[in-house]
Amino acid sequence: MNQSPYAHSAWYRPMLARHAGEDHRTASALELFFDLCFVAAVAQASSAFEHEVAAGRSLHGLLGYALVFFAIWWAWMNFTWFASAYDTDDVPYRLLTLVQITGALFVAAGAAEALEHGDFTVITWGYVVMRLAMVTQWLRAAYTDRERRRSALRYALGIFVLQMGWLVRLFLPHDGGIASFALLALGELAVPVWAERAVGTTWHPQHIAERYGLFTLIVLGESIMAASLAVRTALDTHKELGPVLAIALGGLLTVFALWWLYFAQDAPRRLRTQSTAMLWGYGHYVVFAAAAAVGAALAVNVAHVTDHGVLTDVQAAATYTVPVALFIVCVWLLHRRAAARPSARADVLSPVAALAVLATTFTTFAVLCTGVIASLLIGAHLVAARRATHES
Repeated sequence: MNQSPYAHSAWYRPMLARHAGEDHRTASALELFFDLCFVAAVAQASSAFEHEVAAGRSLHGLLGYALVFFAIWWAWMNFTWFASAYDTDDVPYRLLTLVQITGALFVAAGAAEALEHGDFTVITWGYVVMRLAMVTQWLRAAYTDRERRRSALRYALGIFVLQMGWLVRLFLPHDGGIASFALLALGELAVPVWAERAVGTTWHPQHIAERYGLFTLIVLGESIMAASLAVRTALDTHKELGPVLAIALGGLLTVFALWWLYFAQDAPRRLRTQSTAMLWGYGHYVVFAAAAAVGAALAVNVAHVTDHGVLTDVQAAATYTVPVALFIVCVWLLHRRAAARPSARADVLSPVAALAVLATTFTTFAVLCTGVIASLLIGAHLVAARRATHES
């Protein structure tokens, strides 16, 4: 007999807050599916960014990439924290999550048009679909979780009003420009701060750390794919095989080091209070965006050495070194308070490495040099940790 697809989920459960100390709290299959679909949007944004940079429109592409990535990151982040607090895994919850996934696919479909022509129509509609689904989720929580009803209603009201703002923006001359986007984005960022002041929602530190770690893994995986495509391009075209292999090797060393650096810390220790959780969540905009940009930059540098496009050597190198340096610095800032007594020597390793990475922008093999520096950073951290263990 065929088993019902809802065999392991109830048709309806009261949406009550889950306990923050719940044992064995891990990412669900629905959350993993959610991440996988969102990565499609990340991949499209990165690909469009790569196209703009390779065409010599770096500043235009960077601005568009930052705006598009905000929509992706903010929708993902809001679902992640809501799920940590209220995941009921019943049929309405699953259906509303699938609606959000549909919105994410619209965002992915509109990424190229937004970056190349500044047309955010498709992305806006996809984003609004995702966020209105979240309004429904928050209204469900307000209906059943009496203790946190004020917070849930604030979330629902704030998100709904802002979505009307995003739709109105579509009818403004030239979409209202950057000023209207910035105003609405600041409103989005302010909603959780305002809502949590009423009554703080529950969230699970281990679950949140795992969710962010999984998304970081997936985004870094895009860079691994970019490195493999670089090697394939060199083998297929037989153009500049040596420089391309150097880029591929540097890319692999960099991604390996970034992975090591991110997961070397005990993230749940960082997530102890509401304020640190806010900083953690908001700070990951740079982490995710920089990690995704690394993959695009690898492709840009391969195209540069094989096709000799419009970019100068320094410009092509900067597309890679800048996001790597941003990733290193941002991870350092997010984790530096987690250590009880960080040694001054170990604490300066990441900033120094980031400056060294930026300096490689002016070298001949910037990508390879960046990979070597990032690897040396990991080695230095291991030595510092070993010394600290012996001294204690």
